[in-house]
Formats: sequence, C-alpha cells, structure tokens
Amino acid sequence: MEKQVDLNKSVYELCKEYPEVAQIMQGIGFEDIANPGMLNTVGRFMTIAKGAQMKNIDMDSIKKAFEAKGFSVLV
Repeated sequence: MEKQVDLNKSVYELCKEYPEVAQIMQGIGFEDIANPGMLNTVGRFMTIAKGAQMKNIDMDSIKKAFEAKGFSVLV
C-alpha cells in the first residue's frame, strides 16, 4: 500500500496514521510537532498547508521532503 499524505487532513490525523510524519515535519521546520500537547490540541484542527502558511515554509519543499521519504502528496 502506498503511503499518502493528504494535505487536507489535520496534522493529528496524519501523525496517527503515519507516526513518521511528525519526524518529517520536525525536520522541515515544524519544531512544535515534537510537543505532544501541541499535537493533541492545535494538531487536531491544523493542516500542513495552514501551518506552512503560518511559519512561512514553502509547500514545494514540504512536498519534496515527504516524497523523499516515500510518500505521495495529495492536495
């Protein structure tokens, strides 16, 4: 089964489905994802796209990071 990251899902849902998502996101610049409290609160409604906009992180670099780890990215 191919691993897919749906950018419309919450960060919490993605991390629950694929725990390695948190580590990938942390490497991209989402340092707060390492805090379980943040993941369990803000992560429930925050999407990767919203977080990228807030932190001014380029979506292309996010897509490339996930693809490098074997994910396909759904927009």
